[in-house]
Amino acid sequence: MISKLLKKVFFGLRHQKKKRFDRVLPVNELITDRWEKARYLGFGKGTSVYDNSYIFGNVKVGINTWIGPYTILDGSGGLSIGNNCSLSAGVQIYTHDTVNWAITGGKADYEYAKTKIGDNVYIGPNSIIAKGVKIGNGCIIGANSFVNKSFPDDSKIAGTPAKKIN
Repeated sequence: MISKLLKKVFFGLRHQKKKRFDRVLPVNELITDRWEKARYLGFGKGTSVYDNSYIFGNVKVGINTWIGPYTILDGSGGLSIGNNCSLSAGVQIYTHDTVNWAITGGKADYEYAKTKIGDNVYIGPNSIIAKGVKIGNGCIIGANSFVNKSFPDDSKIAGTPAKKIN
């Protein structure tokens, strides 16, 4: 009985989402509210974050920012993301790494550094931002980029490692 009821609820929710937004989503995205999750995390008004996004530590996000599916926001060293940003699917932003810990057989500590994303920034799909990086306002980061250094306002960057392309 419960199985039939759950299927009925699922099919109804799926149909509503398809009809209203022309999209089909996984079950968890049908029953969660991206804006409520952002409010719960203390993010700015109008910001949304997908249910399947991983959020760790001290992460601050401004208003009207879209955090796409399958993202990782590591705030263990302090992460701030500005207003009106777009973080595409698969984006990973880090504030720590374990490189020295690993190569010393666990003798060295993890390393932490604050990471900052300015206002009005677009980060393309599957890009990775390393610990300690600062991205200025109005920047565009191309898809599949590995950003391991900071860039000033209005930079267009891409590549692995990322470099300025304008």
